[in-house]
Amino acid sequence: MTIKKDKELEKISNRSLLLPYGIPYLAYVGIASLSQDRIPVEISYAMKIIIVPLLLYWAWKWYVPITGPEKPLGSVIYGIIFGIAGLVIWCVLMALFIDIKGGAWADSGFFLRTFSAVLIVPVFEEFFIRGYILRTALQWDINRKTMKKTSALNETLDNNSIFDVKPGAWSVMAVAISSIAFTAGHLMVEWPAAVAYSILISCLWIIRKDLLSCMVAHSVTNLTLAIYVYYSGNWGFW
Repeated sequence: MTIKKDKELEKISNRSLLLPYGIPYLAYVGIASLSQDRIPVEISYAMKIIIVPLLLYWAWKWYVPITGPEKPLGSVIYGIIFGIAGLVIWCVLMALFIDIKGGAWADSGFFLRTFSAVLIVPVFEEFFIRGYILRTALQWDINRKTMKKTSALNETLDNNSIFDVKPGAWSVMAVAISSIAFTAGHLMVEWPAAVAYSILISCLWIIRKDLLSCMVAHSVTNLTLAIYVYYSGNWGFW
């Protein structure tokens, strides 16, 4: 990407960026909701694996960089550590609300879901939650403290850009709003675990100041969870 294009992107408002950041997420959730109990799970995940990456490819030019000021290798290492910690947090909190044994998945559906959860979900979800929502919420939080509340949202959407947010920037309100958004995409029994997990990954964003570490952590959690449920037989976590 050229410097000129970067400067052009910085002028794009948050309202205009909502579609490229949100549509892969909405497509994934939409396919899941429309296909539930109507088509085989294998078809549902095959659709996600085909459609969502195409949308990511289309939207990529509008995305903020996934790397930051810290070295990428360090972010990968941090991502692995936080990803394993996230697995522990997720399982401990989920165990309070589910039948741990659950029902086993057929291998075909399980491996398609694992592929999606490890390689696709962390990318579009982190771009949307911490790439867009957290940054937009931070700008709104700043604006509401300095402007009339009635105009703060419009100012954020129409005159601010997430490209102006420094890597790692945050506020309690921004973390809370982004965590609520992250949690809303999960089942109700997953909400306590989802809130805790989102806060954990937001802490990683603050520490490493990049999305790479967040994506790696998200991917590691999903991969280790898949390995755990497959070999333990505790399908309730899946």
